[in-house]
Amino acid sequence: MTEYPTEEELKTIREWDMVGIAALDMLRFLDYIKDLWWMPDWGFHLKGKRVLRLELHTGGWSGNEDIIEALQSNFMFWAMYWQQSRRGGHYKFRMELTSG
Repeated sequence: MTEYPTEEELKTIREWDMVGIAALDMLRFLDYIKDLWWMPDWGFHLKGKRVLRLELHTGGWSGNEDIIEALQSNFMFWAMYWQQSRRGGHYKFRMELTSG
């Protein structure tokens, strides 16, 4: 995708319910983000099965920065899964999936 995420799409990220999120719903959430991410082949890396490790690299693109801000505004997501941020727009997350 090369278009900027809309305010509605960012709101969806901010308001996605993370309380007791099941594995399938987490994968849907991550797919949603990937679909909005500019240059996902370069800046969106997801590994793992039961424990997911997500690396996001914004590439300095303001649309990706907007997505990061929306993720930060989703308090439960950021509090539960954020692992590391590095200068230059690099972020790491760790998600242990539950069945359901």
